[in-house]
Amino acid sequence: MKLVRCGQPQQEKPGIIDSNGNIRDLSGTVPDIAGEYLSPKALAYLKGLDLSKLPVMPGNKRVGPCVGRVGKFICIGLNYSDHAAEAGMKVPSEPVIFMKATSAICGPNDDIVIPRGGTKVDWEVELGVVIGSLAKYVSEDDAISHVAGYCVINDLSDRAFQLEGTGQWVKGKSADTFGPIGPSLVTTDEVRDPQNLNLWLEVDGHRYQNGSTRTMIFGVRQLVSYVSRFMSLQSGDIISTGTPPGVGMGLRPTVYLRSGNRIRLGIEGLGEQNQRVVAEND
Repeated sequence: MKLVRCGQPQQEKPGIIDSNGNIRDLSGTVPDIAGEYLSPKALAYLKGLDLSKLPVMPGNKRVGPCVGRVGKFICIGLNYSDHAAEAGMKVPSEPVIFMKATSAICGPNDDIVIPRGGTKVDWEVELGVVIGSLAKYVSEDDAISHVAGYCVINDLSDRAFQLEGTGQWVKGKSADTFGPIGPSLVTTDEVRDPQNLNLWLEVDGHRYQNGSTRTMIFGVRQLVSYVSRFMSLQSGDIISTGTPPGVGMGLRPTVYLRSGNRIRLGIEGLGEQNQRVVAEND
């Protein structure tokens, strides 16, 4: 299934994409794509619905974040060896975990806002893993059973906020609009192998990132299992699994986002995002 949330910010309604590409309104069936409605039981119920009996949503509605009420936005750093090399950092021996503020979450096509004082805003296309059921000390073999599905994430950063001065990753990653997720949550039954997906990102039509989840250092199973050793993962939590090479910081000369840029990114089978970059004062 491909699950979406459409409508104005904080007023999104849940929907499901039918075989003809229409978005069917789920608001009479579930209140949101969030929390307990991402559990295996809830997803099985949605999968059994006769979509032809659900109303079609208007085609001009804004597509919001594909998951509501996200509890934790967990990110994995340096999870592609070639990206670690371009960043001038060692390949980690175990996953590097940091958090991104949930207030950074926005829709897949919403404007990206350069924050006040932001000078080095960078892009990162990433595979997002959405947790469906409580995961605590889970094994790698059992990890996927706790996953509801996958989505596209643009893990935006301000590299100056992240690496200069006090150098705090969460500070550089958490500005409002720095976490577009979606357009859809694609359930695990539609993704044959999360470790064999092409992902890419373009700015103003120039392709900077062109990679594959095959080159992840730590795969989805490993990450879910590993993170669950240090904190419980609950329905609606998101793990952003790292980015392939081609980020602006790694280019020579470096390239950072400016007001007026257009970003387009996607992951095979999971959809695309399309964003305009604006400045806080625009």
